[in-house]
Amino acid sequence: MRNISDFIEQYLKSTLLKNGNELLEIKRSELAKRFECVPSQINYVISTRFTLEKGYIVESKRGGGGYIRIIKVEAHEKSDLYNHLLQLVGPVIDQQTAENIVMRLYEEKAVTKREANLMVSVLDRSVLKVELPYRDQIRSNVLKAMINTLKYK
Repeated sequence: MRNISDFIEQYLKSTLLKNGNELLEIKRSELAKRFECVPSQINYVISTRFTLEKGYIVESKRGGGGYIRIIKVEAHEKSDLYNHLLQLVGPVIDQQTAENIVMRLYEEKAVTKREANLMVSVLDRSVLKVELPYRDQIRSNVLKAMINTLKYK
């Protein structure tokens, strides 16, 4: 069963698509009225589902004339995508962020659904059975190795 966050995300993505995937500018309060929710629900959706690793840049201005601007970032070449994602990984990475990066690879058609599922399974905490912060360091190294392998097929 879908929740309000799913509906808000879907609405924003479809509106962005109608705008040619270029830019979407909305008012937080108007969106909250549309979905009959509190503005903090809008903030939650934006901050968790429109992140840089998922391919979005979000700009926000609070106040009476405030807005939220969502920009879809698309790489011109696969190598640009790989380089960008490698920069996002860093020396440590948590499981959710790693999964977001893999889903971005899938959405950009850099990997198949099966390959994405394999990547996610290898990065899972149930497989990397070591204590933090070592687990996040190993996950980072493994993810970087996979992206570099894709980059230089």
